[in-house]
Amino acid sequence: MTYDTENIFAKILRGEIPSEKLYEDEDTYAFMDIMPRAEGHCLVIPKGPAINMLDATPQQLAACIKTVHILGHAVMRGLGAGGVKVEQYSEAVSGQEVFHLHYHVLPFYEGKRMENPGAMADFDHLKAQADKIRAAL
Repeated sequence: MTYDTENIFAKILRGEIPSEKLYEDEDTYAFMDIMPRAEGHCLVIPKGPAINMLDATPQQLAACIKTVHILGHAVMRGLGAGGVKVEQYSEAVSGQEVFHLHYHVLPFYEGKRMENPGAMADFDHLKAQADKIRAAL
């Protein structure tokens, strides 16, 4: 498989599709998931092309994990999460749907269950969550 420059995350990086940005550095970009499975569900992607973890360079992986670490702390502080779960899927058989490396940062809350994806988020609510996460950065 070759990297598809028309995938949705590549388009987000180029500014062709809007996103609710949380954090950005030289190598990574983090934003809210528009089909969240938890309050504050966000994604971390490398800025350079990489299909998944198996295709990425060690530098891309290290940069992503550094940003995942930063976002994990921010969602816990900003949203009062009790913990976080990090997910990454490599290849379609594992559940990967967007073929640009991405890490899911999923906040967990006492007494709340993880939702199944499928419902589009209310964008005002998503922005309110993002504001709290950004304030915690």
